[in-house]
Amino acid sequence: MVTAIVLANVQKNKITEVAEGLAAIPGITEVYSVAGPYDLAIMVRVKSNNELADFVTHDILKHEGVTNTVTLIAFRAYSKYDLEHIFS
Repeated sequence: MVTAIVLANVQKNKITEVAEGLAAIPGITEVYSVAGPYDLAIMVRVKSNNELADFVTHDILKHEGVTNTVTLIAFRAYSKYDLEHIFS
């Protein structure tokens, strides 16, 4: 499984609408509104890097209101939660 954090800028009048729309897409596990240079932090979990590439370019960037993204691919999780168990 590939986990990525996609940081997105969104048109200011559409942040809530975009966040709710993205959260409904399978493969997106959480969407957070955040402070700082980005508007949303989007947690994505998919099966492969190819699926991630398609997902970001087709599902996130083409979502109305999203203006740009930066994608961070997670190498390893350090968590007290059993993430593999939760998402398998």
